[in-house]
Amino acid sequence: MSLWQILKYSLIRIYVGRGFVLERKIIYFEETGEQNTDITLNLALERLKQGDIKHVVVASNRGRVALKAAEKFKELNINVVAVTIGIQIQPNTVPEWEESKIKLEKQGIKTFRGVHCFSGVARAIKNRWGGVCETSLVGDTLRVICEGIKVGIDIILMAADAGLIPGDGEKVMAIAGTMKGADTCFVAKSAYSTKFFDLAVQEIICKPLTDGTKHPAM
Repeated sequence: MSLWQILKYSLIRIYVGRGFVLERKIIYFEETGEQNTDITLNLALERLKQGDIKHVVVASNRGRVALKAAEKFKELNINVVAVTIGIQIQPNTVPEWEESKIKLEKQGIKTFRGVHCFSGVARAIKNRWGGVCETSLVGDTLRVICEGIKVGIDIILMAADAGLIPGDGEKVMAIAGTMKGADTCFVAKSAYSTKFFDLAVQEIICKPLTDGTKHPAM
């Protein structure tokens, strides 16, 4: 990495009073969607080159984003986990995911399918009796920031609960998006779902400018 890249992507520490202000660039996309995928993965790669992050979780319903991430990160010595949604949520994506899963696992990428922590039983209660559950409120509140933040936190919890990444405060990167592709990337301290409030988002690398909770409710 060149000196310019180090200066560009490293934290700038400015001493203020008794502590430090940490400054980092955030990229904002004007629109959500898969057209932002390549830029998101390039930004993630530059952050990963700093060497302090060893685990990456990638949301990928069909496996397309995960395959791109696998290719992009293949020279790095990191643990990449591709996470997809429960089979009943979008059954039309299952055949392509199963094909992608074989390719991913051949490249050493871990894969996981499961129900989002913020839905599952909560969605069943809503469908049967109406109203809303606490976990749905948490998910929709995170959407105020953007869909990718909500999904990214979801997949960190899912991967940790599955034992695919540490869940004890390890620094991890999450890559997610809005419906298709990737448009959000951030770094967080991991946690298990039973210790959700130990999870802490530390850096936002990129995200779209969105209408928050105007996205469809859970």
